[in-house]
Amino acid sequence: MNVGTIILAAGDSSRMGGGVKQLLHYKGQSLIRRITETALALQRGPVVVVLGAERAQIVPELTDLPVTLVDNPNWPTGQASSLKTGLAALYLTKKEIETVLVLHTDQPLVSLGLLLHMIDVRRETSNGIVACRYGTQLGVPTLFYRDYINELLQLEGDKGVQWVIVRHRSDCAEVPFEAGGIDLNSKRDIELFQQVQMQSQ
Repeated sequence: MNVGTIILAAGDSSRMGGGVKQLLHYKGQSLIRRITETALALQRGPVVVVLGAERAQIVPELTDLPVTLVDNPNWPTGQASSLKTGLAALYLTKKEIETVLVLHTDQPLVSLGLLLHMIDVRRETSNGIVACRYGTQLGVPTLFYRDYINELLQLEGDKGVQWVIVRHRSDCAEVPFEAGGIDLNSKRDIELFQQVQMQSQ
């Protein structure tokens, strides 16, 4: 299965109180480096990283990797603009993409095994969407069959992939991923995550 991956990394770190969220370290790697290397390990197609607010700080983390870095000057308008930027870059890179995988940088426990399992579920069920479930939420990582590309391109503002998932629940296969609820958006999130990691060692 040909998979084009979009990593959304354009947002600012306004809730961090200083510092760049994408450059937080987990197990010796920055979050952006970690998720990008995980996506590359799939070896299923091109990987696009969408940058914006923190571009200058993030680029040095990725310059040695075989990925496409694209800038989204409209990142303040919301996630939809970054998704569109990523989709445009994917199709400029390789037009015959069958499936699109959407990833965020702030889920540190996304693994290659999880992504491979999602691809297997897509193959076994033929559902047009495969989304991860954590708690009551369905979200990223998410796989979309190419039939959904036009709908993703119509999203505006802060509407993300969840809007498309909710509208097409009957065509969405769920993959349990409780660790997806670990979402490092603030210093408090990071402190709690570090405490859990220390307790588990």
